[in-house]
Amino acid sequence: MGGYHHGEIAVQERAGLASEAGHSQGAIGSAVPEVAVAFLAEQPHVVLGGTDERGRTWATQLTGEPGFLAVPEPHTLTIGALPPPEDPLAAVLAGAGTGPGREPVRIGMIGIEPATRRRMRMNGRAVRDGDGLRVQLDQVIANCPKYIQKRAHLPASDGEARATRRAVDGTELSPGQQRTLRAADTFFVATASDRGDADASHRGGNPGFVQVLSPRLLRWPDYVGNAMFLTLGNLELNPAAGLFVPGWEAGTSLHLTGSARTVWDEDEVAGHPGAQRLVEFEIAAVREVTAASPLRWSAPAYSRFNPPTAG
Repeated sequence: MGGYHHGEIAVQERAGLASEAGHSQGAIGSAVPEVAVAFLAEQPHVVLGGTDERGRTWATQLTGEPGFLAVPEPHTLTIGALPPPEDPLAAVLAGAGTGPGREPVRIGMIGIEPATRRRMRMNGRAVRDGDGLRVQLDQVIANCPKYIQKRAHLPASDGEARATRRAVDGTELSPGQQRTLRAADTFFVATASDRGDADASHRGGNPGFVQVLSPRLLRWPDYVGNAMFLTLGNLELNPAAGLFVPGWEAGTSLHLTGSARTVWDEDEVAGHPGAQRLVEFEIAAVREVTAASPLRWSAPAYSRFNPPTAG
C-alpha cells in the first residue's frame, strides 16, 4: 500500500497538517529495517488488530518467548504464536489462508517495548503457518515514543501461570470494567480502511484520559502526533474499531468492539488539555479474558509528554 488513502488525506487536510503529513510519509515503508529486525526479536509480545468472522473489529495481544517474532526476509514477519480459544480473533486467525477459498487475513500490528518507549507499526496479510502466522507486510512504520508509559516486563509466578483462563462476554461495561478504563494509562485501537486494510495503534496518557460517558460510550483526547492520521483516516472511511486494554499487573485482557467517530467541535475539545480533537467510541460487545497473558509488568513511569487530564 503506497502513500496515503483518501480518508487519511481528508483528515490531514481538515487538521491543517497536510504539509507535515507529507514529510512524515517518508517513515512509511514496506520492509523491516535491519535495526528493527533485532528489536522485534527481543520482544515477548505483539499487539494485533483485525476483523472476526462476523465482521467485527478487535484488537488483541500475542505473546511468546523473545524470538517468537522473526523477520526471515525484509517483507515478511513470522509470529510463533496463535491466540488462545477465548480470544475474539482466535477462529479467524486459526484458519487464515488455509483451505479452499480461504484468503489471507488482513491484520495490523504494533511491536512495543515499554521499557525503552520504542514501537514499530506493521500492517499486512497473514496466513496460518504451523502453530503461528506468516505475515506478508504491506506497511512498516516507525513511530515516535510519545505517550508511552515506561514499564519492565516480568514473568508470571508459577501460581499465576497455572491460573485457569476464562472469558466473560457482555454488551456493555460492567462497573469493574468501567473502573479499569478510568484508571487506564494505555490502550490499543484497531481500525481498517474501507478496503479492509487493517491497522493497530497505541494510545497513552495519564490515568483519567479515557472518559467513561456511559456503560456503552467512551471518549478520549487525540493528542499531537506524527500527522499521518492512520487511525482517524480509517475512521473517516469505516467507523468500525476495536480496543484492547492490557491488564499489566494481572495478565487480564479487556477487548471492546464497536464504532468510533472523530469529534472536531472546538467547544467540546477545549475542555480537554492537550487535545487536538476527541474520539468517541460506542461499544457493541465486550470480552474480558482472565489469565490471558503470561506477562506481568512493573508500575509505570508516566511519559513526560502526557498532558494533564480533563477535570
